[in-house]
Amino acid sequence: MPNPFVHVELNTTDVDKAKTFYTKLFDWKLQDLPGEMPYTMIDVTKGTGGGMMKQLIPGASSAWLPYVQVDDIAASTEKARSLGAKVMKDVTEVMGMGWLSILVDPTGAMLGLWKPKG
Repeated sequence: MPNPFVHVELNTTDVDKAKTFYTKLFDWKLQDLPGEMPYTMIDVTKGTGGGMMKQLIPGASSAWLPYVQVDDIAASTEKARSLGAKVMKDVTEVMGMGWLSILVDPTGAMLGLWKPKG
């Protein structure tokens, strides 16, 4: 499938409460990653996994953010901008794993773009 959904991230106002809820609701395996910004990986065994982190947008509620894989993160981000998207976070490297950008489409929906390293 071209441009599949590859990661779904929960930006939450209460990480501990979210961890408790989702591990009781689903058979997810959570792994906290070391680093300056706490991040928890979600292993769902089959299907698209994801992560959890503290909501960084002041005053925003908790929300899930899907990521779509792209071949050229810079070109895809610029194409989205040219089509009317607002780029919330420009292309940024993530812990040596790849690159992301976050945008809001012309209808107001938030979406992440992801380019894995390698």
